[in-house]
Amino acid sequence: MKFNPDADLDTSGVEDTRGSGGGGGGLLPGGMGIPVGGGIGGVILLVVILLLNGTLGGGGGSDQPAARNTAAGNLGSCKTGKDISQNPDCAFVAYQNSIEGFWAAELPRRGKKYTKAPMRVFSNSVNTGCGPATAAVGPFYCPPDKSVYLELGFFKTLETDLGAKGGPFAEAYVVAHEYGHHVQDLYGILDRIKSREGANSDSVRSELQADCLAGIWTNHATTVPTKSGKPLITELSQDDIERGLDAAASVGDDRIQEKTQGQANPESFTHGTAAQRMKWFQIGMDSGDMTRCDTWSADPL
Repeated sequence: MKFNPDADLDTSGVEDTRGSGGGGGGLLPGGMGIPVGGGIGGVILLVVILLLNGTLGGGGGSDQPAARNTAAGNLGSCKTGKDISQNPDCAFVAYQNSIEGFWAAELPRRGKKYTKAPMRVFSNSVNTGCGPATAAVGPFYCPPDKSVYLELGFFKTLETDLGAKGGPFAEAYVVAHEYGHHVQDLYGILDRIKSREGANSDSVRSELQADCLAGIWTNHATTVPTKSGKPLITELSQDDIERGLDAAASVGDDRIQEKTQGQANPESFTHGTAAQRMKWFQIGMDSGDMTRCDTWSADPL
């Protein structure tokens, strides 16, 4: 994955509270709204981390992955693509800029107004419109405050505990998935979620659609310009694409349950299988067309 070193980074839509204390405590859900899962989903991710680190049923370990950088406001110093080579965390500003830049242009083209969603990076804990969250929750989108929340230690967990290959594009996939939920929210799709567990549940259909929407951005990623007209992302290699697909597979319900429980239980699925997540991400990447992301009427998924 290559970034344009001369392209400007816009930090106005990114809030970095790492090292500032964050606030909150407790775990999602349990606030004023229901958070929408990211690479895994809040409560599921918590259980996975606790099981793998030995903090359920005895053992040691920690239920909170360490943040990659504890400096408050660290991302505020990211000015151009060149800064990514000095501070890899600046890549998250580039992901956010590119993803929002794409949807801000694509939705009006389809007759829909796009409303921006801040990306809030935290460590330890944070207060949200969905209630207080800890780092163990993982990436999520909160509909009441229309914000994307990231704890960057999640990406280490994705590799070490869930077996993903990782890398910048695995990170970008997760961020794009969360903004996929924001697009769903703007269309009122999240209000359709009634059934939250099961292989054909509304929750699974929503998550797979967010994967497809992440794929749509991927299709256009190298052509999304900044305000200066220069694309932030200049190249996605086949290895990048494979790492994105690998990340999607690593957070499939069946993979997680087999790792933590020894077998998969489709009745408790909330996000879809590894094969389904790869399939819908690939559909988005191949087509670049929102109309191909109708997971609600797809049968089978």
